[in-house]
Amino acid sequence: MAMLRRLVHSNPKLSYSSTLLLPPALLISCRGIATKLFVGGLSFYTNEKGLSEAFSQYGQVIEAQIVSDRVSERSKGFGFVTFASEDEAHKALEEMNGKPLNGRVIFVDYAKPRTNYGSGMPIARGPPDSIKGG
Repeated sequence: MAMLRRLVHSNPKLSYSSTLLLPPALLISCRGIATKLFVGGLSFYTNEKGLSEAFSQYGQVIEAQIVSDRVSERSKGFGFVTFASEDEAHKALEEMNGKPLNGRVIFVDYAKPRTNYGSGMPIARGPPDSIKGG
């Protein structure tokens, strides 16, 4: 929000009502969502503490999360690391991308915002009506 205020104050032609017309990507980056990194290619033996420790040398890690299968509770091989600042996240991305961690080469990128499916997963509706009838 502070960045949005700076943007409005730096350009006198903009007002708060006209900021509603700004692209959503700009507003998302203003809110600091870009500080979350996606980490893929993790070893199944990597835990959240180890992930946090590996990335903490590049800045303050707020959260390290490994995504697990709901049934087996086994790691799916990817996770997310949230940094306190965008600069720290960028530094970690540049340094850790393509580096080995627990015997596996990991891939790091900025996390994309979650897609909201409402109450759950999208419903498969089947083939289009023109194919059903004929």
